[in-house]
Amino acid sequence: MKNKIIILIAILALYSCQSKTESKNIIKTIVQDTLYKTIGGTADVSNAPAKDDKAAKLIRKQLNVLLKKDIPAMAKEDRFFYYEAFDLNNDKKNEYFVGFSNSYFCGSGGCSGYILNNDGSVINHFTVTDFPIYVTTSSTEKFYNLLMKSGGLFHLIKMKNGKYPTNPSTEEKWKGDLPKESTKVLDIYDKKLEKYSF
Repeated sequence: MKNKIIILIAILALYSCQSKTESKNIIKTIVQDTLYKTIGGTADVSNAPAKDDKAAKLIRKQLNVLLKKDIPAMAKEDRFFYYEAFDLNNDKKNEYFVGFSNSYFCGSGGCSGYILNNDGSVINHFTVTDFPIYVTTSSTEKFYNLLMKSGGLFHLIKMKNGKYPTNPSTEEKWKGDLPKESTKVLDIYDKKLEKYSF
């Protein structure tokens, strides 16, 4: 009986070693195949899951509340956003610029978007804006002024009573070149920002 148990244990040990070796070989083959396809430019990563993070989850949750009435009318391919973090008021907490680039949120005048606090609450909603947005080094009410492009022209956007104006096209036109020290945010097209669904 002892011999049978020892033989059984030996067979199980050999089988488990063989299974691990086969699994490792399969994984190694998949990794090598993916690596070769990636280097050769033939890998299909169109269905690869987007990276996710805490800010994206917070924004997604807020958009599902803010756009609750819109969501039933939206096509699945319109339900995505881009975001970029920036500390607009030097409180050591990032605010979030949230933008869209699809036909539901964009028209001939530009696109819509949001600026959210670090906790997800809305600082403001904006419309008719082309991306990117520029954050200047000057400030109003402890928040940096913004330069937003609308109708092909830049407009100076300043905080007023705790909110930025929602329609940049109605604000003061920016004269001259963009300040070199300004920071570009929501550069959706040139930076190829991560796309998140909601």
